[in-house]
Amino acid sequence: MRSAVPKVLHEVCGRPLIGWVLAAAAGVDAARTVVVDQPALPLAGHLPDGVETVVQDPAVHGDGTGGAVTAALDHVAPDQPVVVLTGDAPLVDADVVAGLLAAHRTQGNAATLLSAELDDPGQLGRIVRAADGAVARVVETKAAGDATPEELLIREVNAGVYCFDGDALRSALPRVGSDNAQRERYLPDALAILRGDGRRVGAHVAADPDVVLGVNDRLELDRVRAVAQRRIHERHLRAGVTIVNPASTVIDVDVAIGADATIEPGCVLRGATRIGAGAVVGPCTTAIDATIGPRVRAIHSHLVEATAEEDATIGPFAYLRPGAVLRPAAKAGTFVEIKNSDIGPGAKVPHLSYIGDADVGEGTNLGAATITSNYDGFRKHRTTIGARVRTGVDTTFVAPVTVGDDAYTGAGSVITDEVPPGALGIARERQVNREGYAERAAERAARAED
Repeated sequence: MRSAVPKVLHEVCGRPLIGWVLAAAAGVDAARTVVVDQPALPLAGHLPDGVETVVQDPAVHGDGTGGAVTAALDHVAPDQPVVVLTGDAPLVDADVVAGLLAAHRTQGNAATLLSAELDDPGQLGRIVRAADGAVARVVETKAAGDATPEELLIREVNAGVYCFDGDALRSALPRVGSDNAQRERYLPDALAILRGDGRRVGAHVAADPDVVLGVNDRLELDRVRAVAQRRIHERHLRAGVTIVNPASTVIDVDVAIGADATIEPGCVLRGATRIGAGAVVGPCTTAIDATIGPRVRAIHSHLVEATAEEDATIGPFAYLRPGAVLRPAAKAGTFVEIKNSDIGPGAKVPHLSYIGDADVGEGTNLGAATITSNYDGFRKHRTTIGARVRTGVDTTFVAPVTVGDDAYTGAGSVITDEVPPGALGIARERQVNREGYAERAAERAARAED
């Protein structure tokens, strides 16, 4: 991966690779989930509660996939099936795992591998079937001579996901050796051992051949991300969401979108963002862990951990930072930045304003270039603006300060004291006009040139 980040922690659509695999396990109500980590413990602190971890020690368990599963063997119950997933194959979801488990039980197998049929199998291992449909063997094809010409024509390939009876795995795995060029213990060798024991090994063909896609470099990560993104788009489209141009739209896996919402081109929806029914988002809006209520319109804006309740309007070119809340039918207009502030129902911040650490009452209208000066160089302070307040353009509130209901401020005012309810607050110098100033200025300029 050419990265300081462990491979399985690289993200696909808002979730690390290992997170997709753990979601598949959770989706089939796994009794226990065990992750095999490296001795350096790169996954420490990155796994959800309830997931157990074991460490693969090459000196004890051996290298390779067989060594990895050996490290977890003490956690395998002999009377229960165990599914082995790989941490870099995120397209194997809960439905695929459920299908594998069902086939394992129905066929009465000691082991069942997941397979897929590909038009171009490339160097993936081919599955050779016996006359009764069981798996006779898995043939590797990476090196010349590994497979016969007839075997290379087989389109069914091993996807690298397995289901074992617990007792079968515990019996076969200790007998898997490392007599190969890489000196590694390969889990698929356990299948041949079980066949030699007279036990049945089967295969379950996945409906979607993309299950074979794993990640070993950035190119493969991009390929997997494209498939995962397409699946996310399809899920929302089938649920009644309009995505005007999916090719230009990024939606993370945990984003929720209500029916009849419209996502315009160029949008990026990240994290745990929630979008209500009938909302219109975009074009070119980014929402990160944001809540956008029903019928909200958010145009060409950026929202981070902010909330816009029903019928609010945002943008264009608005920036809602963490803690910003727009109550029903409130407005954050063009070139408006709001941080840690509560904008009351129907209140408007139409344009060119910064509102930080403030509470704004219902129906208030803040004129252009309204600023809450919330930081004195040492601490943050709040501004409280009542209901139905009208501020003149270019008003600055130096917090902490309170403005009562129905109050007004004059344009260009710097408000440092309380404005009582219904009052007009004006804080500016009176205008003075100096007659003949331009003529005198020109005379001074002429003298300077001489």
